[in-house]
Amino acid sequence: MKTMKKLPTLLFAMAVGLSATLIASETQAQVDTAIKKVGQTGKKVGQKTASVAVKGASAVKDKVYKGKEGPDGQTVYIDKMDRKYYVDDKGKKIYLKKSEIRDKQD
Repeated sequence: MKTMKKLPTLLFAMAVGLSATLIASETQAQVDTAIKKVGQTGKKVGQKTASVAVKGASAVKDKVYKGKEGPDGQTVYIDKMDRKYYVDDKGKKIYLKKSEIRDKQD
């Protein structure tokens, strides 16, 4: 008799628990997606900041190779050891061979 009286309460508790679990898992998926997007955006901003900083430092510290450009039209710099390089989108200096440097195209 006692079991029959507790059965509706038990079923109600199971339904509430199941719905709470489903809602929590959906919310967790949305949070994971948001975190991933923020992480990707932060990475892009960091790379752009690094690129701008390195280009600024190169323009002050090193000489700009006038009339020449990199393989994809980048500004070419010459360091104190006469090495030619350009700065990529991630802020890394890419050193060039003579064959990779070309005259500027208008």
